[in-house]
Amino acid sequence: MNIYIENHSFHYEIENLVRLFYPNEKLTVSKEIPEIFEEPYIFTSLYENDNNNNITVSARISIDGDVRELSSQVSVTDEGAEKCSEQTMASVLYKLLSEHTGVIQPWGILTGVRPVKLFRRLAAKYGTEKAREYFTERLMVSRKKTDLCALTEGYERRILSMSRPESFSLYISIPFCPTRCSYCSFVSQTIEKARKLIQPYYEFLCKEIRHTAEITREKGLNLESVYIGGGTPTTLSAEQLSGLISVIRESFELSGCREFTVEAGRPDTIDEEKLFAILNGGADRISINPQTLNDNVLRVIGRKHTSDQTIKAYELARKLGFRHINMDLIAGLPSDTPESFADTLDRIIQLAPESITVHTLALKRSSRLNMEGRVVMGSTSPAAQMLDYCEKNLNENLYIPYYLYRQSRMEGNLENVGWSKPGFEGIYNVFVMDETHTIIGCGAGAVTKLKQPGGESLSRIFNYKYPYEYIGGFEEILNRKEQIREFYDELS
Repeated sequence: MNIYIENHSFHYEIENLVRLFYPNEKLTVSKEIPEIFEEPYIFTSLYENDNNNNITVSARISIDGDVRELSSQVSVTDEGAEKCSEQTMASVLYKLLSEHTGVIQPWGILTGVRPVKLFRRLAAKYGTEKAREYFTERLMVSRKKTDLCALTEGYERRILSMSRPESFSLYISIPFCPTRCSYCSFVSQTIEKARKLIQPYYEFLCKEIRHTAEITREKGLNLESVYIGGGTPTTLSAEQLSGLISVIRESFELSGCREFTVEAGRPDTIDEEKLFAILNGGADRISINPQTLNDNVLRVIGRKHTSDQTIKAYELARKLGFRHINMDLIAGLPSDTPESFADTLDRIIQLAPESITVHTLALKRSSRLNMEGRVVMGSTSPAAQMLDYCEKNLNENLYIPYYLYRQSRMEGNLENVGWSKPGFEGIYNVFVMDETHTIIGCGAGAVTKLKQPGGESLSRIFNYKYPYEYIGGFEEILNRKEQIREFYDELS
């Protein structure tokens, strides 16, 4: 499908909006307007009217013989006229596409990752009720999603209010997995292909952690949360896990650390020795991620464990003394149904983990599932029914929504929500999604985000993505970490 842009710079926003309705179409964006348009196409334009000091935004679609056109006026005297023009154009195009397809998007014209952060900014400026009106009327977000966003923002705000300006969080990447799930787009290597890399990777990672800690001590930064993720960190041996956590504890001052998470991930990588290594190291939160308790769905997505293994791993972790266990689920997995998903959630709730994170399937270009075409994306996805069931039953069981974010190409254009029992919110998740403070990443694929206290700008430092690149270019990894020192030197 061709998208034509005339006299404006909103091509990125327009393309993302069109993709909500046509997620699998190849979209071509052009500023060159042809004499004859070839179907299917979308045409958007913006013109300033000299006579009445207004801007006219217009959109026309011609798809499958259905031609629709709509225009709207924007006053150039309005505060933030460019932003208002962008929103108006998005609204005009949204109405045309919604009428043509019969689809009403639950998040309206919002395509951003962090709707809660936007809601907070609006509420701080105009008040909560005005923020709600802005979401429903100008952004066309449904009342149901607006309510969820407002509720989540309140819980997030409590967590953020306890964070100090000089704080930071530490992310440690373990980019190895037993197998690659068909929906996965993360940079991770299967154990079968990368077994020889694990020990050298572990050794270099410990060096990077020590080097990073020296810089943070020098700059007077306070570590507030630690997250060891991946990949699957429990692909490491018990000895490696114990050593890794010991290096973190020896290198960083943890007296002010509010949370230490290890993503145990795959149930088939969990055993008593590894759990002891994590627990004895002082980590106070683990995540055991079944994604589903339907064994057929597990086979379809390429997982090698069973639902029974998930239950046994959870019970073992509880028996050994873990007091905060998170479990991840995914709504919209291939071959799953609303009834099957409801059964999974009911069984998870019976286990009573302290937090449950409910993701919606997002199909990325680099995922095998997307390439194989086993899932058809669209707003009619049963994932919406699954999330409705989650919201109703998790609320009834006294779980609260404490963070929320969205991704591109999500099934049904929905969202991911972290639910927890009060007092068991995963604060690292909130810090990452709100971009509240500096996140320092160590390991392959890790990204450091340096946040100026009290400001909005972010500076990013990227590590090499793959383990072999990380090992081979390790000196460059250490050199890049010097940017942390330079960043805070400029602030002082």
